[in-house]
Amino acid sequence: MLKNELLANLAKDYYVNRLNLAELAEKYHISRYLVNQALDKARQQGIVTFSIQSPTARNWNLENDLQQLSAIPNIYVLKDSNDAALNMDILTRYAAQKIEEKLQHCHIVGTAWGSTVYNVITKFERRSLPDLQFVQFIGENMKYNSAVGSARMVEYAANQFSSNYSTLSGPLYILNDETRHGMLQEIATQETIKKAQRMEMIFTGIGTLHSVKSIPIWWRNRQQIFAQVDLNQVAGMAYGRPYDINGHFLNPETDKTFGLDLETILQTPTRFGIIDSKFKVEALLGALRGKLFTHIITNESVARRALYELTK
Repeated sequence: MLKNELLANLAKDYYVNRLNLAELAEKYHISRYLVNQALDKARQQGIVTFSIQSPTARNWNLENDLQQLSAIPNIYVLKDSNDAALNMDILTRYAAQKIEEKLQHCHIVGTAWGSTVYNVITKFERRSLPDLQFVQFIGENMKYNSAVGSARMVEYAANQFSSNYSTLSGPLYILNDETRHGMLQEIATQETIKKAQRMEMIFTGIGTLHSVKSIPIWWRNRQQIFAQVDLNQVAGMAYGRPYDINGHFLNPETDKTFGLDLETILQTPTRFGIIDSKFKVEALLGALRGKLFTHIITNESVARRALYELTK
């Protein structure tokens, strides 16, 4: 009787390594009949499964309308289904595909944190890209015990491609200006910052104040972190900074974010922003109006509401 380990090895050699029946028979010292039988059994027992990926359905009209109104050249609007979980899976899978197409031609790629970014990374196709470097370009979000924390995120992304990564030692927000500027000059920080200055691509979720509220230490001190900012005017969060409905960052003079400066971030040639929630319409509007990203991926429900607001 053929054991599961042998079935798995035979199936791998047949489907992945492309050995034919004669080669398999010779390698495993069994007849072609038994090879055929083993491949059938591997499918029956679920050792081998097949998945046929049909092209992701996109709403081209919505994409075109948003592109014309925002002058952002790359907007992808994915059609909704009645299954919210399926919509999320389709969105992150498509985002992973588009990002992966770009990062294969990059040397340094920056990413942030959060469940959206984490879900995208899980959808990357594992491969070896040893010349690729993932970099954390802004400080820690303080979710040290979470899989979606910032330092772990770049490590996780790097593991998907057998590549390298650099982290930034310091919290996302540092209130004392001298301390923040001094830490940026430290040798432990400078290597990561210099790499971040050469980023060819960034991919990140587009957030709201809820992302700040989910981290108690930041939310308790929000009035100090976002000094002179009317929090009622915050439409979204990008690169650790709040922006309004028109895409204007609200704290350029009082920015307490530790990491790469905003001007350099916005000069990164390719910047993917991913919107995955119907509660982020204002965040999308601000991102579109402010041209905060070069590529935006979202779904129909969010895109339709944003288009309605843009054309009122």
